[in-house]
Amino acid sequence: MQKISINKPASKGIAIGEAFLYTPRRLEADKGLISHKATSRELGRFKDAMASARRRIVELAVNSDIFAAHVEIADDPFIMETVEFKITSEHKNAELALEETSDEISARFEAIDDEYLRERAADVKDVCGRVMRRLKGVSGSGIAGIDRPVILVADSLMPSDTAGLDTKLVLGVITAEGGATSHVAIMARGLGLPAVVGAKGITDMVPPGAEIVLDAVDGAVVVEPDAATRELYQAKARDFGEKRKALAALSGLPAETTDGRRVKLCANVGNMRDVRSAVPFGIDGVGLFRSEFLYMESQAFPTEEEQFAAYKAAAQAVPGELVIRTLDVGGDKPLPYFPFEEEENPCLGWRAIRMCLDMVEVFKTQIRAILRASAFGDVRIMFPMVISGEELDRALEILAACKREVEGHGMGYNPEIKRGIMVETPAAVMCARELAGKVDFFSIGTNDLTQYVLAVDRGNRRVAASFDPMHPAVLRSVAAVIEAGHAAGIPVGMCGELAGNEKAAAVLLGMGLDEFSMTASQIPDIRYIIRNRSHAEAKALAERVLDAGSAGEVRKIIG
Repeated sequence: MQKISINKPASKGIAIGEAFLYTPRRLEADKGLISHKATSRELGRFKDAMASARRRIVELAVNSDIFAAHVEIADDPFIMETVEFKITSEHKNAELALEETSDEISARFEAIDDEYLRERAADVKDVCGRVMRRLKGVSGSGIAGIDRPVILVADSLMPSDTAGLDTKLVLGVITAEGGATSHVAIMARGLGLPAVVGAKGITDMVPPGAEIVLDAVDGAVVVEPDAATRELYQAKARDFGEKRKALAALSGLPAETTDGRRVKLCANVGNMRDVRSAVPFGIDGVGLFRSEFLYMESQAFPTEEEQFAAYKAAAQAVPGELVIRTLDVGGDKPLPYFPFEEEENPCLGWRAIRMCLDMVEVFKTQIRAILRASAFGDVRIMFPMVISGEELDRALEILAACKREVEGHGMGYNPEIKRGIMVETPAAVMCARELAGKVDFFSIGTNDLTQYVLAVDRGNRRVAASFDPMHPAVLRSVAAVIEAGHAAGIPVGMCGELAGNEKAAAVLLGMGLDEFSMTASQIPDIRYIIRNRSHAEAKALAERVLDAGSAGEVRKIIG
C-alpha cells in the first residue's frame, strides 16, 4: 500500500476503484517547408480543417460554457492571420504553421503567474489540437477503451478528451497537471465527480489496473489499499455524502454565524461564463471581476463600447455587487498586441495601476465603460497594486474627469459609485489608515501580498515551499488592514486564494473580515463553516493565531 499526498483537490468527493491510465496520442507536424506554389493548397487545407473543427465545437457549446469559450478561440482572427502568414510568408506547411501558432499563444498564457489566466493555455491547445487532427486525418480524440467503472488517471485532459466521458463508468479523475480553474476541475465539479489536479508524476506512481482510493477531500491517493484502509475510506465516503446533503440544505441561506454576525460570500470571475456558473452557488455578488481577461483575449485594446457591453451584461446578471478591478497587466501578464520592455523583476515593475497612470487614455477608456455599466447594477471600481496616497489620488482624479466626460455625453451612470483598492503590497498595509480615508472599501489580495511580504517568488519552484499565506507576517498584515479599514468605517474583503481556504475561514472571520470572495465552487463549504461557528469563538481563535510564532504553530492551532 502506498499513500500519495496531493495539494489540489479540484472537485470534492471520495472514489474507490480500478485505475485507468490514459495517454493521449501526440500529433507532431512535419518540419519540412513547402514551395510557393503549394501555399494556396495549404491555406485551403487549413481553412477547411478549421471550419470542420469549429462546427463540432459549436455543437458542443450548446450545453457547455467551456466549449462556448472554444468557439471564441476558433473565431479569433489572430490565430487565422498568424497561421496564414506562416504559410504564405515563411513557406511552412499547414500543420507546422498551426503547431507553431498554438505553441506561441499558449506560451504567453503559461508564463502568467495567475492560475486562472494560466489555465487558458489548455483551451488554445485543445482547439488547435482539433484542427490538427483534421489536418492529419485522425478521427476522434476521446477516451476509448473504458468499459467498466474506473478512476481516470492522466498527465492532462483536454475538453475534447472529456466531451464524451461516461459518468456511469468514470468514478473520479486524477491529473498530473492543471489547477482549480482548469477545464478538468470545472467539468468534474459540474458532473459531481471527485477530482484532484496538479498531482505531479502521478502516472508513474499508479500502475494500470491497480485498485486505488481517490480522496479528493483531504487530497490523497492510496494505491492498493489494504482491507482496513478500504473500509476506512468507505466510511469516510458515507460521511462526506451526509455533509453534501447538509451543504445543499444551506444553499441560499446567508453566511451568518450562530451569534448573528453576517458576512458576504462572493465569487471571483473573469467573464460572463464564470458569472453564469457562479450564480447558482447563492453568491452575494462578485468580489473580483478580472477585467484583464477582456484585454488578453483581444487583438487590440478593447474599445469603450466593447468593455461597456461586457460590464453591463455582468452587472445585470449578478445578484448584488460587481467589483471590477481595473486593468492589471504587465509583469507576468503580457498582451499580444502591446510589447512590454523586458524587466529584471517584472512583478516589481511596470504593471497594473502604474501602467494605467502612464497610459491615461487607455485607463480612461476603461473607467468610462465601468461608469456607464454602473447604471445597470451595483457596480464598483477597484484599483490594483496601489502603494501610496499620491498614486491613489491620481487614479481618483482620473475617475472624476471620466465622470465629467460621461455626463457631458448625456450618458447615465451612478455618481456615487463605490471606489476601492486592492491591498496587496506591504506599502499599502503600512499606509492602510491613510488609504482607508480616501476609498469606500478594501479588498485584500493575498496572493501578491504573500509574495511581497515574504519576498518569495511564487512562480519559482525552488522557493515555492516558503510561499505560505499562513506565515504570521502575512496573517498579521491581514489583521492590520482589517483593523485600519474598520477604524475608518469601511468594509474589508478578501479576493485572494486564502479567502476560499477552509482552514483559514474561521480565523479570517475572527479577524473581522466582512467579505470572502473566491472560486464559486468553494462557497458552500465556507458558508457551512461560518454558519456552524460563533463569531466569539472565531475571534478567540484569531487572537491565538496572531500570537503564533510560525506557520507550523498556526497550523497546529487551527487543526
